Order: sequence, then C-alpha cells, then structure tokens
Amino acid sequence: MRKQIIESLEAPKPIGPYSHAVRLGDLVFSSGMIGIDPKNGELVKGGVRAETHQVMENLAAVLRTGGASFAEVLRVTIYLTNLGDYPEVNEVYGSYFTSEPPARSTVQVAALPRGAAVEIDAIASVGA
Repeated sequence: MRKQIIESLEAPKPIGPYSHAVRLGDLVFSSGMIGIDPKNGELVKGGVRAETHQVMENLAAVLRTGGASFAEVLRVTIYLTNLGDYPEVNEVYGSYFTSEPPARSTVQVAALPRGAAVEIDAIASVGA
C-alpha cells in the first residue's frame, strides 16, 4: 500500500509544509483545519461560531477529495484556545454529525496558527 497525498482545491492552501490529508488504503488522515476562507486566505470574522463553521466546510472539502465524508469519520480532535467556547463549537460541530457521531477529544491549547480560536482534525474510513 502506498500513501496518497490529498490536496483539495476547495480548501485553503496549507500554511506550512504539510498536506491537507494523507490516504493510506481506506483511511484518510486530515491535517488540522482552521477557519480560513479558501477564497481570500484570511481567517473568517464573526467569532468562534463562524470559525467553526468554516473549519467544518474546509474539512468536508478535504474529506471529499480523499473519497470520504462526515458519515465515515471515525475520530476527531478539537483544539480550542478557550474551553469556554466549548458550547458554541459543540453546537456548530453537532450540526455536521447528526447521527452516529465519531469518537472525539477536545483540548485547550495556548495558541493556534493565525490567531484562530478552533482547529479540528479527523480520521475517516472510506466506505465505512
């Protein structure tokens, strides 16, 4: 099995030396996504709710390019700069996983790239 590098034209370009995702067999491992608008390369305005929505849209684009969808996500990690944002992030995130949500961890971190409030990564199994 060879790894396949996943780069989505619908997601913002990586801001460092990493790929959007890597696929190995039926597994897709995404990099962490922050709320960058792929049209202008800027962090979206509007607070953590707007950022979370953009993160999920970016993640959806990367998963699609890798042949997966939210229905096939097995595991997610959410990174927050303020755990006080947990309820708002949870509400937006939950609208993308309406049934059979994946396993998940949520952690508070000191800072995220570009001053983002939230970052999310995922592991999906194509055809799960």
